[in-house]
Amino acid sequence: MLFDTHAHYDDKRFDEDRDALLSSMPANNVGLILNPGCDLDSSRKAVSYARQYPFVYAAVGIHPENITDGWEQELADIRRLAGDEPKVRAIGEIGLDYYWEKDERARARQQVVFARQMELARDLGKPVIVHDRDAHADCLEITRRYPDVTGVYHCYAGSVEMARELLKLGYYLSFTGVITFKNARRALEVIREAPIDRLMVETDAPYMAPEPYRGRRNSSLYVHRMAETIAAVKGMDPAEVERITTENGRRLFGIC
Repeated sequence: MLFDTHAHYDDKRFDEDRDALLSSMPANNVGLILNPGCDLDSSRKAVSYARQYPFVYAAVGIHPENITDGWEQELADIRRLAGDEPKVRAIGEIGLDYYWEKDERARARQQVVFARQMELARDLGKPVIVHDRDAHADCLEITRRYPDVTGVYHCYAGSVEMARELLKLGYYLSFTGVITFKNARRALEVIREAPIDRLMVETDAPYMAPEPYRGRRNSSLYVHRMAETIAAVKGMDPAEVERITTENGRRLFGIC
């Protein structure tokens, strides 16, 4: 059984067939899915899917690209969701994204919102799902401030050296369809070095479909490709990678 630890079924690209697609997952060996929110609206939708499907769990948070002037009130509402809903298992998707954002003041605000959500995770005793795009040094610096918080760096794109630091801090590393691409050299180096009991698989659906499905709408139906790729890199049986990565996700997110 596979655990897709990061998929955005609130995305409008699933509007026409969301229920049929999600309902098909258990029959396709996808036994667990975690849907993270990126703002208050998508967090509420993630919770609604978790209520509807026994195998779906939610995370709630404010993505760095979704910070608005009203973020403090939004965070207060997210705190209530995280505290009240039993199937909310993490704070996320949170973090930093400098890919498009070049303004230093805007980057500084991202850092403040990231730190506030790390504090929320600490207060509630929940793990975090961290988005780190072109912001490795600042993400790691803020992560280090909260040694009593753990979680996962999703769609991991950092160096082997950064991975070592995160593993020491108790974090997991999760990988998307990017690892199936021809130019995935650095991610494969991380996978080779990291212990299998700290790796997880994800689709980040509907984004980044793996080979040979690249260019299509991604979904949890393709998460097996990440397990197969990790197995090839580490010289393991894909079924064993499937079992261990699912156990890792259950452990991190407290799913029995």
